[in-house]
Amino acid sequence: MGMLKEESGQGAAELILIFGGIIVIAIIAAIYYRNYLVGMGSEINKTDVKNINDSLTNLANKFNSN
Repeated sequence: MGMLKEESGQGAAELILIFGGIIVIAIIAAIYYRNYLVGMGSEINKTDVKNINDSLTNLANKFNSN
């Protein structure tokens, strides 16, 4: 019956569980954020780089036509 009333490690165990939960949530958030950034990066590469390349080509054509 002495084990049922033993509560000396309860606080430490609760803190470990809380920190473990926070770490799991942070890892999941980092994975979703990474996927978001990877998707955004490919979208930036597709549109913005093409627009800049087209603008530079048009500018070069203007200088070459004169």
